[in-house]
Amino acid sequence: MNDIILGSCPTSSLPTKVNPSNPDTIPKFSDELPRPILAKPCKKVDGYDYYEIEMRAAYHSFHKNFPRTSIWGYNGLYPGPTIEVNKDETILVKWINNLPEKHFLPVDLTLHGAIDSPEVRTVVHLHGANVAPDSDGHPNAWFTKNYQYTGSTFAREVYKYTNHQQGTTLWYHDHAVGITRLNVYAGLAGFYLIRDKMEERLELPQGRYEIPIMIQDKSFNEDGSLFYPDAPPFPVDVKPSVIPAFNGNTIVVNGKVWPYLNVEPRKYRFRLLNGSNTNAYELKFENDLEFYQIGTDGGFLEQSVKVTSILLEPAERADIIVDFSNYFGQRIVLQNTLDQGLHTGVIMQFRVELPLRGKDNSKIPDKIYHIHRLKEEMAAQVRELTLSANTDEFGRPMLLLDNKMWSDPVTETPAYDTIEVWNIVNLTAFPHPIHVHLVQFLILDRRPFDIEKYQDTGEIIYTGPPIPPAEYENGWKDTVRAEAGMVTRIIMHFKDHAGDYVWHCHILEHEDHDMMRPMRVIKP
Repeated sequence: MNDIILGSCPTSSLPTKVNPSNPDTIPKFSDELPRPILAKPCKKVDGYDYYEIEMRAAYHSFHKNFPRTSIWGYNGLYPGPTIEVNKDETILVKWINNLPEKHFLPVDLTLHGAIDSPEVRTVVHLHGANVAPDSDGHPNAWFTKNYQYTGSTFAREVYKYTNHQQGTTLWYHDHAVGITRLNVYAGLAGFYLIRDKMEERLELPQGRYEIPIMIQDKSFNEDGSLFYPDAPPFPVDVKPSVIPAFNGNTIVVNGKVWPYLNVEPRKYRFRLLNGSNTNAYELKFENDLEFYQIGTDGGFLEQSVKVTSILLEPAERADIIVDFSNYFGQRIVLQNTLDQGLHTGVIMQFRVELPLRGKDNSKIPDKIYHIHRLKEEMAAQVRELTLSANTDEFGRPMLLLDNKMWSDPVTETPAYDTIEVWNIVNLTAFPHPIHVHLVQFLILDRRPFDIEKYQDTGEIIYTGPPIPPAEYENGWKDTVRAEAGMVTRIIMHFKDHAGDYVWHCHILEHEDHDMMRPMRVIKP
């Protein structure tokens, strides 16, 4: 009652000091959206561009009214520097761990891989890459500072990326076993763009008019430091403990809390990435501005798709073109319509206030290219794989793939140069973004089924017709939204590489708590 003075104005109208832990006090659209810095190769090694990128502790400004915040960043940056390459142009990257020995976020030592491992360990996964297993960033290929300690599958210090795949938007992030959720949340994520000749032919917006956008949610303490819970919202005997999900109370885009972007009245290309631990986003402009999607996780769609909203689960990407030509003088907010909250329903603001520099000659393509679709009848194997709930030895809820733990022997063993169909049977009450390493796949369909019948008998009884993928996801994917109460079917070709990989849920709290399985591509 000390703050209430009878007869005064309502407290909501009084000036409020910015408190980073309270989103009610944080001004929105105060910081301009930064463009991630472009990585530069150090030198040539064996004829290839060679990069050294260092993981280190640093300070970062999330908001002009915040104190500087401790983060972990690639080259001390958040997001990390963008690596940009051409298709089939091999590069070498040495990822250097110069992080402290103690984590600044709460580490659960009961999780797989954490019990007998150093507290701080890292390994980098280039998400969506067609890459050999020793450069994939396997969760057990972690390493510590100066490689003093390494995981069981650690094989090389310098990763080799051949970029033998379509031009697309990839991203790199930490993937160390049992601690991915904390390392990514701390800031270890960045863009990786592959370009090919098709982009030039399509005459897309480029240069200053092409911007990667990484969307994440964060929470902060009053002093501006990052907040991450050390226990779930129910009693547990373990502390620090993994939590079932993380939902931040602010939205951070390219490292800024609710930023704005000044744009010209013309076309822009945005490479969208959901880099959050748990949250999905349905992105929509507040004025119902239509935009065009031209690409998915793995490359271009066959033709552009006009949409007013797009749904992105964690790790999913979308390549879009937005035409601001008819909106000069307006300020347009990009919203998350999955969240009706006053704060987390807001992503960022676009200010169409810059003068047009010159004629906009860029195009919104109609037909882009023909996808050579995999045929089901060519599948050498059809797998039925469940997503289910369970509890661990401490009584905590956990999610499992095919009812197996991470440590159980490998059961997904596709043969090299074969096609497989995976039927992902979601027995849980919510969707999961399922990511398969090495391959890009196509979504065949989703179909509702009788969960109770399946749990009783193991038999799939469909309760409705197959639902084809949305137009905007009907291209090459490496992460798929497996809907609750549905069988999601995907088809993929295991080629180019053989060896040990993984597949997992990309809700990082689930991944770290055993919702990840080994996968071995077997070469005759």
